[in-house]
Amino acid sequence: MTTNALGEYLRARRELVDPADAGLRVVGVRRTPGLRREEVATLAGISADYYLRLEQGRDRNPSPQVLAAIARVFGLDAEATQYLMSLTAARPRTPRRPRRETVSAGIRQLLDVIAIPGFVESRTFEVLAANRLATALSPRIVVGANRLRDTFLDPDERDLYPDWEQSIGGMVAAFRNSIGTDVTDPRIGQLVGELSLASEDFRRLWARHDVKPLTGAPLRLRHPQVGALELRREKLAIGDSQGQLLVLYHAEPGSPSERSLALLGSLSTPAPSSAERGSAL
Repeated sequence: MTTNALGEYLRARRELVDPADAGLRVVGVRRTPGLRREEVATLAGISADYYLRLEQGRDRNPSPQVLAAIARVFGLDAEATQYLMSLTAARPRTPRRPRRETVSAGIRQLLDVIAIPGFVESRTFEVLAANRLATALSPRIVVGANRLRDTFLDPDERDLYPDWEQSIGGMVAAFRNSIGTDVTDPRIGQLVGELSLASEDFRRLWARHDVKPLTGAPLRLRHPQVGALELRREKLAIGDSQGQLLVLYHAEPGSPSERSLALLGSLSTPAPSSAERGSAL
């Protein structure tokens, strides 16, 4: 992971700002996208040399007032501004050994009894537990899989999403929000490196440095067995769990999608064994 997170974030966001949106009059052809460094400095009320030092990582302790001014120039929302503020506290530390995450017995029991697809994911989007309906919705939702990796690298997963481009943009922004400024977990660097090499789409979105929580939202899926599904995805924080989320998919009561989910559930129900059939006689 980078040792100049603040500088990289400033540069990425600067290049995404349309000068006209910042109130600047554009004359002639610009050779580079976005705002120039001196334009950011002028609009934020700081010196061009000081802003250059921030991007180059030669000054990593700007005041909250300076960061707030830069955030206004970039048009950052509350989540992105908070992320920008957090980067000044990020410092390289000795990498820590990843600890194996476990899901509580209560959450596992909940997954077993609810009649909708559900699974638990870690802050790095690794699947830690999943019920039968979640795996029926996508065979990639199994313990040990990573939702970010599968979404970008598995063609079958991509086929599930008719709004794939929109979905991956939100997912990468949510991943940045989830990991924050953590530079000590080697799994994060390994995952980002793998996806950056294997997926041009991931590289493009990762370079934007978008930050946004992935919260409850409507979701369209195109399932190979039951067809089109219009669902709602909920992501619920699990208390005292190192950032684990309970992910649930549900349909509007009485809707065609609810009936399709019920059909999917019946299709994925294992047939009773001969011993079970005999015991019922």
